[in-house]
Amino acid sequence: MPDPSESPAAEALRLAFDLAPVGMCVTEERTIVLCNPAFAQMFGYAPQELAGQPLAPLYPSEKEYVHIGRLGLPVMQDQGTYGDERIMKRRDGSLFWCHVVGRALDRVRPFSRAVWMFEDISPRRRVAGGLTAREREVARHLVAGCTSKQIARHLELSPRTVETHRARLMKKLGAATHGELVARLVGGAGPAT
Repeated sequence: MPDPSESPAAEALRLAFDLAPVGMCVTEERTIVLCNPAFAQMFGYAPQELAGQPLAPLYPSEKEYVHIGRLGLPVMQDQGTYGDERIMKRRDGSLFWCHVVGRALDRVRPFSRAVWMFEDISPRRRVAGGLTAREREVARHLVAGCTSKQIARHLELSPRTVETHRARLMKKLGAATHGELVARLVGGAGPAT
């Protein structure tokens, strides 16, 4: 219901936020200050349940939450924005692929306050079942087009370790080639949950 004291511009902004077809949230130090209904619904919550809550429980693991923060921080300090496609976790524990883009209000301290957009891309990209946290991290970089050497640098691993994880992914997903593996990771045929 419109607030009679609200200016037309403020009402339009509130409506854009509340009715946006993608999830949106404002965070302070990676804690949710405000989120729209699409964001809350995507994760299986009501908006008021998420206000004041940390983002960490929305990630598949604490390790993945920390890793994404370490990756995003220097990029946001340099560019003011950060985006990627990552696996997130719903309230019921199910995992899904999500396209995420954020903008910092202060590039020096980008996590002090930021605005984020989350888009559920699970209709076109399924999460392969039975993957470890490290395999999910490797998969995220593979679908982004990174080489084993690039993945090794991002994850602070040796290229040989990345190749081992990639071989396990190929076996788990029944992929014979790198291209087939990437196709299965982005939603092609093969075992998935």
